Amino acid sequence: MAAHSLPELHLTNTQSFQSKISVKPDPSSSLVVFSVKRQLIGLQRPWLGINSLRSTSSNPTPTRVRPLTVTVVSTLPTAKPERFTSGEKVPKWSWKAIKTFSMAELEARKLKYATTGTEALLMGILIQGTNPASKFLWENGITLFKVREETVKLLGKGDMYFFSPEHPPLTEDAQRALDWAVDQKLKSGGNGEITTIDVLLGVWSEVESPGHKILATLGFSDEKAKELQSLTSQPGFTDG
Repeated sequence: MAAHSLPELHLTNTQSFQSKISVKPDPSSSLVVFSVKRQLIGLQRPWLGINSLRSTSSNPTPTRVRPLTVTVVSTLPTAKPERFTSGEKVPKWSWKAIKTFSMAELEARKLKYATTGTEALLMGILIQGTNPASKFLWENGITLFKVREETVKLLGKGDMYFFSPEHPPLTEDAQRALDWAVDQKLKSGGNGEITTIDVLLGVWSEVESPGHKILATLGFSDEKAKELQSLTSQPGFTDG
């Protein structure tokens, strides 16, 4: 399993991090989650004889620092786990496709939705921003603002007093969209990664889903889908 580097945090000469890493496999899917907790601690300054993060008031109060949690996934959820036990070689997801999925979960939480649907996958593609699928959408006038606006029109606003789970579960049509992307890669016989374009076409394949309806409203069509799919067959194509 490929390891992905975490963003580095810049510290002053009086700060350092303590790290604790735990691995939690999800038995219900192929999802593997690495939780990395880093807690800020102070360093002693010998010439001062005090902790640099300690309060200098006459009645010091210990500083409570909330740990920073970073979640890294190596693959995406599937409704067909038998792929991973049958010995069939399953293509890998590109790093940008995985980032897109993370952004989709975050967008669902921001909108206070209980689930991550095809509309959230669509917004995740646009939020990631540097992938070929997002560039194609922007070139065709489909922006994050427009998709978010159409999402609220179609699904309504979330309850302001509702707190979404940390990882809003996928809707059935969103899960089928991801599995469609895997199936198409297997059918094509390609050895490359599953890309954000595959995710977008998976969303389009779910014709009754909110994501498909929003795309259609904003001018996406079967012709656009074919044009987008043709990009993946070009020599040297990557999800970069």
